[in-house]
Amino acid sequence: MATTRRTHVCRIQNHSQVVDALDRHGWSASKLWNVANYYAREQWDETGEIPDEDELKTHSKYNGLHSQPSQNVLEELSEAFSSWYGSDDGRDNPPGYRKENYYDDHGNRVHEEHPRSTVTWKTNGIRHDDRHDRLRLSKGANHRDGRDFILCEYEAPPEVELETIQQVRAVWNSGKQRWELHVVCKHDITTESSGEKVAGVDLGICNPAVVAFPDDSLLYPDNRLRGDKHYFQREAYQTGGNHGPSRKAQWAREKLSRRKDHFLHALSKDTIERCVEHGVGTLVVGDPSGVDESDWGRHGNKRLDNWAYKRVMNLIDYKTREHGIEVEMPDERGTSSSCSVCGHEDDESRVERGLWKCDRCGVVVHGDVNGADNIRQETPTVTRPLGSEDSGDGCLAQPRVIQFDRTRGFQPREARTDIAKP
Repeated sequence: MATTRRTHVCRIQNHSQVVDALDRHGWSASKLWNVANYYAREQWDETGEIPDEDELKTHSKYNGLHSQPSQNVLEELSEAFSSWYGSDDGRDNPPGYRKENYYDDHGNRVHEEHPRSTVTWKTNGIRHDDRHDRLRLSKGANHRDGRDFILCEYEAPPEVELETIQQVRAVWNSGKQRWELHVVCKHDITTESSGEKVAGVDLGICNPAVVAFPDDSLLYPDNRLRGDKHYFQREAYQTGGNHGPSRKAQWAREKLSRRKDHFLHALSKDTIERCVEHGVGTLVVGDPSGVDESDWGRHGNKRLDNWAYKRVMNLIDYKTREHGIEVEMPDERGTSSSCSVCGHEDDESRVERGLWKCDRCGVVVHGDVNGADNIRQETPTVTRPLGSEDSGDGCLAQPRVIQFDRTRGFQPREARTDIAKP
């Protein structure tokens, strides 16, 4: 039986009783990160190598948390160093320290404080009392004050039962100024496939997703996300201050991050729901991983760094399982330079970003939809190509635009009626 993982955000009912213990563990996680980061930088300067995680397990700060949360902090730091080490961009910096500086009215630093980092427990550090809706989270050796665990009484979302818990994360919500629990559970899936059709998905920056069905095509623009990014980044830059991010700058960054997460979740959900409506049984998602191997210039490389295509792929992957849809993720190389109707390859056929004109068969289609349909044809069981002799007037050339609204979600854009007909 197929399974999937879901994260449920739970409210802590006895927050006043556990906030001090969670604060200590959040600060210990930041301290362990900083100590490990300092040691890793020293070793890098001396030997030119990044130290192994096991070298830090003997440090006293490692015992500030349970072994699993401590191990998770070191794993996150190791991934951050590996990402920095593997980057070809000379402007990238190694992982920074987790600290907050506080200044007086004259600009002098008064004191430094560790922020509340996320603390992650895995199965060995969790005991679940489903009868009374309680979670026992093991404490670190340095924080045991008569009890070996933090007893959190939780309130799960409606119609959610926490079963087969694999991970619990204590996350500080700065907006609400309180801790909350993110519980990761494994769920069995019994849903059968919704059909036998094949759809292709082309992921992009300007258009986060373009979907090609055998008889239809959809285009998801990022106009709303781009507007949010412009506004909140401007707020963050204008209120940054001379000594690090101000409260308003931090708020702007967190707000942008939450809106981006909401957009990506809504995008993947709407895509899967429309695949179910079209009777799709196989979804082919083009993997653009190789695109970042080339140098696209300063502006282009920056846009690539902010491109969350891996996040979208992961969201689509686990959400399709709930509907019994199989997912394939082939390399998308070459799909933007060949005609989806006749297969002719020509890099110059893409006149503009949204326009493809084939010099061989004469078809004129939307550039991103052309790529999505080429991806759809990557699987051997695909139906005939979308295009025909009059494809310039069909769904290849005129995809349905699905725009995002924060209150209504993704909705088809209404056709303009003020255009005079010849």
